[in-house]
Amino acid sequence: MRRGRGRGGPMRGGMRPGPRPPPHLLKPIYVHRPPFDLALCEPAFPRVKPGPDETLFTNALMKRNGDLTPTPKEHTAVLNLVTKITSVLDSLIITPGTFDACQIEEVREVGSYKKGTMLTGRNVADLVVILKTFPTREAVDKFAQKVLEDLKVALPREAVTMNITERGFELTHQGATVRILVTTVTQNIRKLNPEFHLDAKIIQSHLAAVRHSRWFEENAHHSSIKVLIRLLRDLRNRFEGLEPLSPWMLDLLAHNAILNNPGRQALPINVAYRRCLQLLAAGLFLPGSASITDPCEANSMMRVHTAMTLEQQDQVCLTAQTLLRVLSHGGFKRILEGNSPDITSDTSVWEGVVVSPLEKAYEKPPEKKEDDEMEVGPTEDAMET
Repeated sequence: MRRGRGRGGPMRGGMRPGPRPPPHLLKPIYVHRPPFDLALCEPAFPRVKPGPDETLFTNALMKRNGDLTPTPKEHTAVLNLVTKITSVLDSLIITPGTFDACQIEEVREVGSYKKGTMLTGRNVADLVVILKTFPTREAVDKFAQKVLEDLKVALPREAVTMNITERGFELTHQGATVRILVTTVTQNIRKLNPEFHLDAKIIQSHLAAVRHSRWFEENAHHSSIKVLIRLLRDLRNRFEGLEPLSPWMLDLLAHNAILNNPGRQALPINVAYRRCLQLLAAGLFLPGSASITDPCEANSMMRVHTAMTLEQQDQVCLTAQTLLRVLSHGGFKRILEGNSPDITSDTSVWEGVVVSPLEKAYEKPPEKKEDDEMEVGPTEDAMET
């Protein structure tokens, strides 16, 4: 007689299989979908005829980039101030002397100055100061006064102004500004007290800025990426609908538009600029989209667009759709050089084609009032008991 496991007996290893739930009770697995991207599936859509000549568009992009690039005088002013302040901070690290308000772990350059994407007229450099000690407001004030005093010694005959902010403090000299962003080592974050220390979210954002700067230096050093970032930042500054996009979102969007293609070669700037608008218009930063994962977060599934509200995501998408329609009909000069009147809120005509602004697809649900919740009586089950 053949020996084996009887019906209902234990399986190999002593494990008894549990009852399988019916299909309608299984929890569905939600899969995030990427938006349509012509650059990734272009082989499936071969061109019937050659594309239009975009020489004028490319020249306009490069001209705009030249206009946005800081002048040598502006760059020198920022560089000199950064050098002086860095020297003062290094002295406090090596020989603090009688200064004991705080202890500095290290100083890191971050932001657009470090990345090489600074805009003309915005002569601001960012330095993150990581403290070994807790960042109390009193310690930050004393730290700012000490840096100002030492900087005035290095620049005895020149005016230096200081401004205390919620993130640290700012020093301004000859039209250049250096923002000192104060944070602390990671092990101190859980011990922060909101009554005495700087806000924990601000502290964490400064540490994230260090990670962003390090990632950018290693992965986004291509010159085309820096040009595209400068153009996207200018676009965001001029169109209100794109304001929710953070600098980090623009950095990742530019890197994705330039290098994420089958050939793994940098795309031309005109193709990448148009691709950015196409991706945003197709819903790259909408709910349910695969979007762009944040490479600097421990959770590899963290998507950068989730920092925006649903209303902001809809606003960015519809603004990009309107701009893409204008660009498709030859209105690149208005997109690059001005916005008066606002083409994203007013109807415009391009080559005989009427482009009307789109309406919002998302409506924010009304907020529940506390009075309405209090008026609700007990349930029937509660009354029976």
